[in-house]
Amino acid sequence: MRQAIEYRTPPDAPPPITPTTRSLLGELTLGLTVARLVLAAPKLARLQRGGSPLVLIPGWKSPEASMEPLRRFLKSRGYQAQHWGLGTNQGDPEADREKVAELVTDIYEKEGQPVGLIGWSLGGVVARETARLIPDSVLGVVTYGTPVMGGPTYTLAGPWWGDEECERISTTVRELDETSPISVPIAAIFTRKDGVVSWPSCIDRYSPDVVHFEASSTHLGLGVDPTVWEIVAQQLGEFADRRGAPPTSDAATSDAALNAEAAGSA
Repeated sequence: MRQAIEYRTPPDAPPPITPTTRSLLGELTLGLTVARLVLAAPKLARLQRGGSPLVLIPGWKSPEASMEPLRRFLKSRGYQAQHWGLGTNQGDPEADREKVAELVTDIYEKEGQPVGLIGWSLGGVVARETARLIPDSVLGVVTYGTPVMGGPTYTLAGPWWGDEECERISTTVRELDETSPISVPIAAIFTRKDGVVSWPSCIDRYSPDVVHFEASSTHLGLGVDPTVWEIVAQQLGEFADRRGAPPTSDAATSDAALNAEAAGSA
């Protein structure tokens, strides 16, 4: 399995630029990433278990099904992983963070455990803003391919919002980062091969507790990149250790039983 590059301080990066449709040509290697995932299955099956509740949030115009492979994997490792319940991400992060905050609060009150948030691209924006809103209920945030500066400005979706809205969102996020930085731990995964989001816009220079990881797949490949899955599992374990989360409820359950359960619920 390929190793990611870990940055304990934000890495240097050039100014972000707006991707063009030509940059999508690099995304055609998705099949190779899927092949790597299949080959990495034995190692992934040996990764640390967990038991925390998790909410997975898809990217812009992406259905919940795009997060299903990762959700199944996390369930096989003992996590209480679920989708965000809002279907396809229609691109309204300001409204969506309120809805996700309600969901996370309900889970927190029911389970008595903070909730981990995992977001792909725009889904990561929703995860981050939810954590900013209700930090006590959030275990930590893992994002991949998520723009944290400029709003949608430096993404292929920017024209969908328009220049005026991009500027408004960019200003709002910058002001929030300067006055109310996200306090929960964050693992921010990016790739220089991203053909959808300008990778420098994924570098978080405001959050006090963020670690960056550089993967080698493309934007579309991040969701099935075994290196990303390994980072997600490891970071969730670290979040739980730091928060003092209770022991995994199914710690005595065998890998075989968990995998059978995950397969049966697929």
